[in-house]
Amino acid sequence: MNIEVIQNPEQQLIEYLDEKIAEFNWANWEVSERTPLAVQIKNDNGEIIAGAAGRTFGDWLLINTLWVSDELRGQNIGSKILKEIEFAAKQRGCIKCLLDTLNFQAMPFYEKQGYKIQWIQENYPKTGCKYFMLKLL
Repeated sequence: MNIEVIQNPEQQLIEYLDEKIAEFNWANWEVSERTPLAVQIKNDNGEIIAGAAGRTFGDWLLINTLWVSDELRGQNIGSKILKEIEFAAKQRGCIKCLLDTLNFQAMPFYEKQGYKIQWIQENYPKTGCKYFMLKLL
């Protein structure tokens, strides 16, 4: 056996390890599927100018990303996108949503939308923090 630390690993190794832990998890987890879900807004030129992405599994919606372009911020677009992805998740049977946001991102926005802080990771990555937030749908 040879243990090797790789300072700059190739993407292929990372994907292989991700695939192996996913195989283990799915063989042992109580849910058998996770399904991607996204919402997008395009401008008249077909360019994506806002959107959200996540996945549903079991009772949960996990939101990975919610982004609104600079020109649309302050126009309630983020709220509309969030409501749409939550509604789509409810149609899939989800009753809870989990997301995380950094201290310079959108914690007050999510609180206004009914999300509650469950846990704060302080000093992330050095002097900031990361908020893990939950909402009952």
